[in-house]
Amino acid sequence: MTQPVALITGGAKGIGRGIALDLAAQQWNIAFCYRTSEAEAQSTAQAITERGGTALPIRCDVSDPEAATQLAARVEAKWGRIDALINGAGPYHRINLFEESVDGWNAMFDGNLHPIFYLAQAVSPGMKARTSGRIINFSMANADQMVAQPDVTAHYIAKAGVLILTRTLAKLLAPHGITVNAISPGFIDSGSAPPGELAGMTKRIPAGYIGTVDDTVAAVRYLLSDEARYVNGANIQISGAWGI
Repeated sequence: MTQPVALITGGAKGIGRGIALDLAAQQWNIAFCYRTSEAEAQSTAQAITERGGTALPIRCDVSDPEAATQLAARVEAKWGRIDALINGAGPYHRINLFEESVDGWNAMFDGNLHPIFYLAQAVSPGMKARTSGRIINFSMANADQMVAQPDVTAHYIAKAGVLILTRTLAKLLAPHGITVNAISPGFIDSGSAPPGELAGMTKRIPAGYIGTVDDTVAAVRYLLSDEARYVNGANIQISGAWGI
């Protein structure tokens, strides 16, 4: 039986790493890209191998459309297929809208929204030919609420755009046996925020605690499974009821 192949953007650390290690335990071939986290990428690749998977770490800036296309082509050249595209890359910065620069504004769309478009175009022909495939995009827990976000404005708009793009891709690709869904984490202890900052947010979360990487990984595992074959265009919130 052919081993399934996953391409994960932002897979060197945090939630992306957690997804990669979970797939490794299921003997997937896993390509993941990173921009600057060289040490973390090598550590993740080793951990993937130790868990029974095959790793292909690739330094790539997926905000560059040509680089994103070449990334998908490289993975397909190595393993002949991409069964799952998991768009986990999602840089952000916190700055008041009126202090934001044009470069900073554009960077939020270049990093969070545009790569999903580039990579969906790149991987969908192969998925269509095989009449199967999974694409999972990451948004954020309250992006569907469209509330004011003075300090993360561009990031928030980009994440709302992810939800629209997810639905559009789902409608276009469903006839070809491909599902496209979104996962929207709230406050997750993924190593990207100081523990003290996360602890201070607990009182705002109805469930009363911070989520873990495993909570998010479990949702990915479900969406990649046969049990989720009829789930398409959905947005799964992993937030303990925060942001709804």
